[in-house]
Amino acid sequence: MDTGGSGRTEVPGEFSLPLSRQANERLHSLIPGGAHTYAKGDDQYPENLAPVISHGRGAHVWDIDGNRYTEYGSGLRSVSLGHAHPRVTEAVRRQLERGSNFVRPSVVEIEAAERFLATVPTAEMVKFAKNGSDVTTAAVRLARAVTGRPLVALCRDHPFFSVDDWFIGTTPMPAGVPTATTELTVSFPYGDLAATEELLDRHRGEVACLILEPATHTEPPPGYLAGLRELADRHGCLLVFDEMITGLRWSEAGAQGLYGVVPDLSAFGKALGNGFAVSALAGRREVMERGGLRHSGDRVFLLSTTHGAETHALAAAMAVLTTYVEEGVTARLHALGERLAAGVREVAASMGVGDHLIVRGRASNLVFATLGEDRQPSQRYRTLFLRRLLEGGVLAPSFVVSNALSDADIDHTVDVVAQACAVYRKALDAADPTPWLAGRPVKPVFRRRA
Repeated sequence: MDTGGSGRTEVPGEFSLPLSRQANERLHSLIPGGAHTYAKGDDQYPENLAPVISHGRGAHVWDIDGNRYTEYGSGLRSVSLGHAHPRVTEAVRRQLERGSNFVRPSVVEIEAAERFLATVPTAEMVKFAKNGSDVTTAAVRLARAVTGRPLVALCRDHPFFSVDDWFIGTTPMPAGVPTATTELTVSFPYGDLAATEELLDRHRGEVACLILEPATHTEPPPGYLAGLRELADRHGCLLVFDEMITGLRWSEAGAQGLYGVVPDLSAFGKALGNGFAVSALAGRREVMERGGLRHSGDRVFLLSTTHGAETHALAAAMAVLTTYVEEGVTARLHALGERLAAGVREVAASMGVGDHLIVRGRASNLVFATLGEDRQPSQRYRTLFLRRLLEGGVLAPSFVVSNALSDADIDHTVDVVAQACAVYRKALDAADPTPWLAGRPVKPVFRRRA
């Protein structure tokens, strides 16, 4: 039964998802981890309250138990226009009727490349793939080939760059990654030019590239990105921007378009396909062409993917880019996020938890932190908060908005947050959220043990 966004019980312990619980057991018996992305795992949700989704439309999804939710962070930030967006689905439908994959490039590859480069004019060439790890790892390989250097320097303050060994070896889950591979990755802190310069001096002539997200939950310090550009030039390494999240959400041309600092290479994905599998490696012609045929040096195996240029995914990307530009989507994402952040902060303060429920990030990419009595991040208080959101019809591992949200959706969300904050206050007063958890706490994605 569709209970709508607010038809759930407010009695602790009564809200349950029996069909989703059974489906999660089946998922774990068939799929390692029970999901194809760790961030979608049921360990990220309160015990027995991990909805298994039936379908979605716009800003709402329905689970197999019949509950409807207002959804945030859709598709791990990939569905920024809303589910089953008519312009995107129609473009995909038209292309599917013409075939999706051929033995030679399709004319759609030309059209998609031209559309992308017109939207991101700081890039001169682009190559498409299916996911973010494809293109970040391709950027690393290309940087090593161009510079002849072995080391990759990544920003240690950013949570994820790739499923490949050069990054995974640096995480709390390095099992299976040879130590020799991990030793080829070094790290630098975000916002600290002096520390980055010290790293480059210490490994002089060895660092192939600096790779980072140009911005995350805080704005770059004044002059920081330009300073990185100067450091990379001076030390002869490439500057690589991971624009998986900032691409389109910060501006149609990504963070590089907003801040005016041009990297040598950049990696786009997520919002680019509105849920369809497409990513892009873009950059300077001189660098990108090393992965092509029109140069006299050694060939670089840049990207060669059977499905990287599936025509329907490229059609989706073109529809997304056109919609962003013509409808001013980025500006609307910011407006929606500002409305949500203001509402959540107001009710949190009014309920006496304004110092414990923290909303942060750019308005188009909001996240929240849940702090315990000691005002340190708490997985137990996150569990309490997520449980109350789910009971109120809000599925929100983050507060990342989509363009499909309405003002009424935001208002409903704020109302549910207010109810959750009332419980949060009770738990703080008791100095123990355990009675409100109804099970084990949610867990961080990156951890050494299951």
